[in-house]
Amino acid sequence: MCSIMFYMSPLITEEEFKKGFDATISRGPDQSRIVSLGEGIMGFHRLSIMGLTEEGMQPFSLGSKALVCNGEIYGFEKLRDELSKDYSFKSDSDCEILLPLFEKYGEEMFKMLDAEYALIMYDKDTKEVIAARDPIGIRPLYYGYDKDGYIVLASEPKNLTAFCEKILPFPPGHYLKDGKFVCYNDITKVEKVIDDDLETVCANIKDKLIKGVEKRLVSDSKVGFLLSGGLDSSLVCAIAAKKASAPIKTFAIGMNEDAIDLKYAKQVADYIGSDHTEVIITRDDVINSLDEVIKILGTYDITTIRASMGMYLLCKKIHEISDIRVLLTGEISDEIFGYKYTDFAPSPEAFQEESEKRVRELHMYDVLRADRCISVNSLEARVPFGDLDFVKYVMAVDPKKKVNVYNKGKYLLRHAFEGDYLPHDILFREKAAFSDAVGHSMVDHLKEYANDFYTDEEYEELIKKYDHSRPFTKESLLYREIFEKYYKGNSAMVVDFWMPNKSWEGCDVNDPSARVLKNYGESGK
Repeated sequence: MCSIMFYMSPLITEEEFKKGFDATISRGPDQSRIVSLGEGIMGFHRLSIMGLTEEGMQPFSLGSKALVCNGEIYGFEKLRDELSKDYSFKSDSDCEILLPLFEKYGEEMFKMLDAEYALIMYDKDTKEVIAARDPIGIRPLYYGYDKDGYIVLASEPKNLTAFCEKILPFPPGHYLKDGKFVCYNDITKVEKVIDDDLETVCANIKDKLIKGVEKRLVSDSKVGFLLSGGLDSSLVCAIAAKKASAPIKTFAIGMNEDAIDLKYAKQVADYIGSDHTEVIITRDDVINSLDEVIKILGTYDITTIRASMGMYLLCKKIHEISDIRVLLTGEISDEIFGYKYTDFAPSPEAFQEESEKRVRELHMYDVLRADRCISVNSLEARVPFGDLDFVKYVMAVDPKKKVNVYNKGKYLLRHAFEGDYLPHDILFREKAAFSDAVGHSMVDHLKEYANDFYTDEEYEELIKKYDHSRPFTKESLLYREIFEKYYKGNSAMVVDFWMPNKSWEGCDVNDPSARVLKNYGESGK
């Protein structure tokens, strides 16, 4: 991960800029640079992953334009070869291709990128600001306006709190030009429904996911893997293990009381022959980290915070004990193949609508969680299930095949990898949410802590302060109060609480955990 920031103002000083920018120095601890560009200031904190030499340091410049980018551009070598006819490259950095590519293609460039990225460009002659973000929003970007109306863009909200009263996420799949957002790629839009037979669909799913993993293994720094023992992370690890010439490094976490995931993660690790590390956490570890985790995340969402506790503590340990710089994770599978609650979808069309909604909002929930928990520990997240070709394909598959008509959620993904990738009981293991599978006790401890924090009278009075996303349990109130301490008045950065679709029969619940659904079954065992 890296951190980027730009302030379009003749009034801001480099010293003031640096104070806001340094709030995310953990995203890029290797090297920092701040440059004045006429009426703008641009900054870059670098985590060296690709092109490790000094020449790969940003901002990059070309003529009157300067650029910073937090991203990975997959297959950039082919584009670089094409551009080399007219441009002399100084580094092996993938992001160095962006300015000459923009010079050649303009805004059409954004449609060409197979990438997870956030970028900011500024032309000091024309005073034009252009920014863009990948179609899923895997790399973070936020914006706001200061009291004088000048725009500020940065990797995280914490960069902007000193300058902007209102902070909002930059919409994924959009670029900003002339002060207006333009959608260049709606990843959820299906142009033609794929109605191939089951075996053809599954063969394509397998092929595209394998390619998505393989391209994310390319790194000049060491790569590791988060392994929960659930279907998604296990598949990523299994694919990588087949590709690797040496045992991959996998990491799992669980509560000291009732870790569910650890036994499954070890089963997978033994099967694929990985170099496996287990991390055990306690109630005190969780409670003592709560304030810091919410500050890191910039959210009050219950699901996101619960799932972040284990992920943050695991990534913290990885940073402390290893030289890993890149982590592959299993996020984004649920949104396209289904959750436990989407078993209750009343129709294939409703399933598809829910999937589209969740993918559009991913950047505020699971993708946000993975980015913050990993980047704050000076690591880079890569998300194979977020591969653009893979997501585009699965979104277009006929929803009649994606709904649970097989008495097994995510059947297409499971069936696609039947064979020797994973043990059969792992491949067909029931879904358990990460926050539950770290140990049911973790969520129970958080709820008990919140219930003891407020009296019933205090709770009823305090929730009245909030109109947007009003807390509805003591736990949600505690998270909101901590959020407001760091991001006062900015609840709109998150659209609402991540909850099952309450309009569906069987989903009108008051807790986001799948444990409260009647189809939870064997998930937590």
